[in-house]
This record gives sequence, C-alpha cells and structure tokens, in this order.
Amino acid sequence: MTTLQTILNVTLLVFVVVMLFNIIIFVHELGHFLAGKWRGLQIDRFQIWFGKPIWKKEYKGVQYGLGWIPAGGFVALPQMAPMEAIEGGDKNRKLLPPITPLDKIIVAFAGPLFSILLALLAGVFVWAVGKPKDFVPSTVVGYVEEGMPAEKVGIRPGDKILEINGEPVNGFAGSLESITERIVLSSGEKIIFMVQRPGVEKPLRFECEFEQEKSEWFQRSGLRQVGLEPAGPAIIAAITKNSPAAKAGLEIGDQILQVDGAQLFSDIQLAQYLKKKDFKTVTLGVKKKSGDLVNIEVSPAKPLPPSKRDPMLGVLWDQTADVDVRIVHPNPLTQVGDSLKMMWVTVTKVADPGSSIGVDHLSGPVGIGQLLYSLLQTEDGWRRILFFMVLFNVNLAVLNMLPFPVLDGGHITMAILEKIFGKPMQMKTMEIIQTACALALISLMLYVTSKDIGDKFGRGGGGSDKEIRFAE
Repeated sequence: MTTLQTILNVTLLVFVVVMLFNIIIFVHELGHFLAGKWRGLQIDRFQIWFGKPIWKKEYKGVQYGLGWIPAGGFVALPQMAPMEAIEGGDKNRKLLPPITPLDKIIVAFAGPLFSILLALLAGVFVWAVGKPKDFVPSTVVGYVEEGMPAEKVGIRPGDKILEINGEPVNGFAGSLESITERIVLSSGEKIIFMVQRPGVEKPLRFECEFEQEKSEWFQRSGLRQVGLEPAGPAIIAAITKNSPAAKAGLEIGDQILQVDGAQLFSDIQLAQYLKKKDFKTVTLGVKKKSGDLVNIEVSPAKPLPPSKRDPMLGVLWDQTADVDVRIVHPNPLTQVGDSLKMMWVTVTKVADPGSSIGVDHLSGPVGIGQLLYSLLQTEDGWRRILFFMVLFNVNLAVLNMLPFPVLDGGHITMAILEKIFGKPMQMKTMEIIQTACALALISLMLYVTSKDIGDKFGRGGGGSDKEIRFAE
C-alpha cells in the first residue's frame, strides 16, 4: 500500500468514526427535539458536540450548530432547566410560560427512548447480517506463565478450569462467564479456582493471588491477571524460508501434538519448553495435513542480525485456530439484554471497593473513537461496528437515565419532585446545581479521556514467552 493510499484509508476510517458518533448523538438529541416540538416547548438551539459552534444556521427560530468539543450534544430547552452557563444563550430574555412536570418527563425521556430505538434498529441489522462470535470456547489451560500466581499455586497446562470464585465458566474469553473475564472482574484479595486435572478423580481447589499489569500514573491501572493462556491446536500458518522448521520438513498446516513425548496444549507452551531446554534439539510429534502422524527432530537457531531474539524454529502460528469466529445471528432483544447485563456488571464493579475496576477504566470519546477505528480495521469489522452501535446506544440510554442533574434522569427526577411538592425548584438554585453537575461531568470526561490518551504511550508487563507466541 502506497503512502497516499494509507493516508486516504486512515482519513476514510476517521471520517466513518466521526459520522458514527454524529449519528448516535443526533438520534438521541432528535428525540428531545421532536418531543419538545410535540409538547410546544421553546427550542433555542439544536447542537451536536459542545463548545462554541464551528458551524451554525438559524431556521424557523431554532439555531442548528456543530460545536468544537466532540463530547456529546444538546437541545437548548430553556423551559426544562437553565443551562445558559454551559450551553450559552440569552440570560436577559423575557420569561417564558412554565410547562407541566409531565411535559418535562416526556421530553427528557424521549432522548434515551430514541437511543434504545436506534439500538434495536442496529440490532435488526445484526440479526440479519450476523456478527462474529469472537469467543474462545476452551476451558483447558494451555500455558502457565513462569513466576505468575497460577504457576506458584500449582495450576498446570492440561488442567480444565470448572469454576472461578464459585461461578462456572463457559470458555476462556469472549463472555462475562469466561475465565479471563471472571479473573478481571473478580473481587477480593484471592481468586478461587476449581480445576479438573487429567488422571485425578476429584476437582482440585487452588486459592490464587493475582497481579496487575504495570502502568504509569497517567495510564489506567492494570487489570488482574494470574498468568494463564487457553489451550488450542498448535497449527503452523507460515514457515520462514531456510529456517530450522523448513529444513526439518515441517509444512504449513502441520499440527504439533507433542514435544519430546509430552502432550502439547498450546503453541506458547512449546516456546516455554524450548526455553527451558536451552533451545536444544527436540522431537516433535506432528500430525500432517494428510492425517499421518510423524516424529520430526528440529533444532532452534538464532535469527540473523540485527535481530537479538532467542533461537527460533521459524514458524508463524495460526492464531485463529482456538477462536470461534462463526457468524451468529442473535435477535435484537437478546442483543439489548446482553448489553444491559454487560453495563450492569461494569457499573457494579466500578462501585465495588474490592474490585480492581475503577472509574479510570471507563472510556471517553477518544477511547471510544480508538475502539471504533480498531474495529473497522478487523475482518468483518463492519459487522462488529453494527453490534457496537447496539451496545453503545444502550449504554447511552441507561447512563442518561441516571438521576443526576444535567442528565435526562435528573430532569425526570426534578419533574417528579415538582409534581409532588406542587412547585418547581427555585431558578437560581437549579442553575447552580445544573452548572456544578455539568462541570463535574465534564471533569469526569476529561479525566477518562486523559487515560485514553495515556494508554497509547505503551504499558509495562508481559513475559518474553508471550512476545514470541505469534512467531516461533
């Protein structure tokens, strides 16, 4: 790909990401706008993104605009709540007629409603075209990293994990019930594993500590890890010309079943074994593409300079062999339900003092944009983006329904209190509360955005064996 093609490709991807954000925000704010029109409210402005407009146009008494801060949007409805300090506007205009609490509730609820409707619409498309499952179904350990907590307590390759902290697991990664997610989302000082070991009748119980990936102060705190990788077939995807593997007669499509007579549970386990053997000659039990089983001796060799890596075989492993990427077609309600469950787990873990998940693990516009950009570059990325639209809009709807001033849920809460007490909150008091909460929300947004940016400068941790998982 030429430099010009690369620039055009990146520009197109960035444009798509920006448009997706605009669509999501526009639909949410359109709900408020249409509800405000229906209930006869005064509408001053309809703006996507915050800050001074970089583009604006007035039409039928409403100013439409695009702000310069890509962090949301708003419809200026002065009869709902005074927000001139944040959104801008005329503080000296004549007083507008009051509206009923029911009007406020309908207008506030319309935004989240439209977000849910957009989620369901995206869900219909996902249902029709499908999405990759992106799931590692194995619950068998393929590799245990040296010096990590799992290795210290005695978990071995070949062990089948049954439960973590008393909860059953259904795979290694890709669902809230999988091994990786249960470790990351665990709470407390210990993680309890129930393991079925080959040749041992009763399950074994391991009480394991955990480590967290190293990070700098400007990055997110590391997630919990114990040093486990899933079992999966060690299938050769590519072979370097004149490498030890090529000279030994290994071929693309060969599957390594054994090393020196011991069963092999993953390609990274082979890398670990070669290192322990000081990279001396080993005998591999190989299943050829024809189905024949053969033994092949191979001696790792150091790559040519300027590479300073350890001796290698000269193969690339098939990293999709242990991942279920089938296209599945969940119905829209299931997708929304799964999104709600994922959000509930995230919020409860952020609030749990015994969890390692904190506010810094949330993402702002920059982090979400980076994720969208990454998804667009993957195979079937457009399918993943469609499902992300479901997840994001559900999150947007639920978060906006929280009873926090400046959010839609806050407007609904104040309208209910107005109905109960028979009068609205004093204008000056409401303005102070709204402004304070808006500034707190913006501060939170800036904080998580700083973590989005900080994480791009690299993170610590990780072992040398992991570094050569893809190329051995």
